[in-house]
Amino acid sequence: MGALTFSHIGITVPDLEKAVEFYSKAFGLYVLMEPTEILHDDSAIGEMCDDVFGEGWGKFRIAHLSMGDGIGIELFEFPKTVDEERPFEYWRRGLFHFCVQDDDLEGRIKIIESLGGKQRMKQVRKYYPGEKPYRMVYMEDPFGNIFELYSHSYELTYSAGAYD
Repeated sequence: MGALTFSHIGITVPDLEKAVEFYSKAFGLYVLMEPTEILHDDSAIGEMCDDVFGEGWGKFRIAHLSMGDGIGIELFEFPKTVDEERPFEYWRRGLFHFCVQDDDLEGRIKIIESLGGKQRMKQVRKYYPGEKPYRMVYMEDPFGNIFELYSHSYELTYSAGAYD
């Protein structure tokens, strides 16, 4: 069996409309499905949600967005989603961040900040100063979800020969 391809990531947010606006404008994503309410019922999606969330989940709202390469971001808003400040506990089990790529990191940072996101690092970092133009920076969306920006592909940055 060969390597799999990435399909999408799901992110829970406290304000679905604000999240759709942020991700579509900050990352240039295409909105595939506008915010939609999903109710607990005996439909295929209702049964699938029973399997994932357990009985009694009730309802939630969802939107689907797509990156330029077809990778998706699925945004969820649940009735009990709390808009809270949480400490950054990087050592805890679970997803820590996701990463997107733009060769104009500085321009993308300005867009992200204009939409309520923020830069977590003091500055954009160079992976191989004086050797290669690879750069990166950690950011947050308006809800505190952490993501990273790379100037070059993951494969280029870490493949054999990248450290020569």
